[in-house]
Amino acid sequence: MDDLLRVEGLFLSFKGLRVLQNVGLNVKAGEIFAIIGPNGAGKTSLLNCINRFYTPDRGRIIFNGIDITRMASHKIAALGIGRTFQNIELFKGMTVLENIKLGRHVHMKTGILSGSLYYGRAEREELEIRREIEHDVIDLLEIEHIRNSVVRTLPYGLQKRVELARALALKPKLLLLDEPMAGMNVEETEDMARFILDVNEELGNTIVLIEHDMGVIMDICDTVCALEFGAMIAQGPPAEIQSNPEVIRAYLGSG
Repeated sequence: MDDLLRVEGLFLSFKGLRVLQNVGLNVKAGEIFAIIGPNGAGKTSLLNCINRFYTPDRGRIIFNGIDITRMASHKIAALGIGRTFQNIELFKGMTVLENIKLGRHVHMKTGILSGSLYYGRAEREELEIRREIEHDVIDLLEIEHIRNSVVRTLPYGLQKRVELARALALKPKLLLLDEPMAGMNVEETEDMARFILDVNEELGNTIVLIEHDMGVIMDICDTVCALEFGAMIAQGPPAEIQSNPEVIRAYLGSG
């Protein structure tokens, strides 16, 4: 498999505090790639550099053969990088379907006039988007029963699923998932792990996720990268990382 994402020699600092130090990783097309490490290791900052919420001090980020290191974040979304967050970032007063459809806006081709009048090309595009979302997203994530529900009325686990659905509506080649199972009970965690596998296998999305549950990582991930104090200390298959002495010392512990 070819690399879909390459991070080369990435450095990031805030007011003299070094957050990332010479981080490099390779994510192959079609794999599920995990980033692990203790709190403050730089995991979320790394994702924020990839989708350009942060601008690195040095280094390069290559996505699908294109240098995106200093590209505007909306252009990166249009290239095909979707994102979910540690804290749910949804419009709580809108319905599930309305939230999901917002994820497709970056690909809309109709202009302001035709869109505001809602006829012709705008109407056709809207109907096509609705069909794709219903078939590729709502059915896959099993949220048909809540499609017209207002987001704030939903339990936490379903809101996390809606956020994943909105990211999928962007039709991404690469999904960045920041702790998708955080705060979930055992049943919700198992469901989310299953949906992530389905997204990877059925839609073909490459996935980079931050996760603390090593059981989930061992079950669903192909490659794991471990960070400590902003530096990468190991990268490889899950079983290899789980037995790596440096990873055990820095993160997993002897237990």
